[in-house]
Amino acid sequence: MNEIVLNYIIILIVLEVYEAQWQKAQTMMGMLARMYEHYQRNIFLFLIMHPSFYFAIVLMFVTNYNMYAVMMLVFKCADIVMKIVLLQQVFIKKELSEEFSLALLAPLHRLVPYIGMVIYPPMIFMAFVG
Repeated sequence: MNEIVLNYIIILIVLEVYEAQWQKAQTMMGMLARMYEHYQRNIFLFLIMHPSFYFAIVLMFVTNYNMYAVMMLVFKCADIVMKIVLLQQVFIKKELSEEFSLALLAPLHRLVPYIGMVIYPPMIFMAFVG
């Protein structure tokens, strides 16, 4: 059982590193611009670029709908929906307040894109143990 849990955690970390690498930028606006490149080509391409979302779906089935696995999927869904809403607001509708523009242009700490690697592995562990 411990090897299985460790394998799932390692797979998630690899997927999260992939997502962080293609989204990484100095500011949130830079991250959104990188995401918009894929979104503009095709929304399905944008969704495919989030493999940890599909991993969360599989994990939910494997753990028999464990509460922590479902929570992880809900967080992943909320993350993708929030990104799509921000992309539409910033690049399509171009409706930004001055304060929001300043927040998007503020520099990000270099570890911000990797926050998923801190949040999700304990959820995987708890999904199998709990």
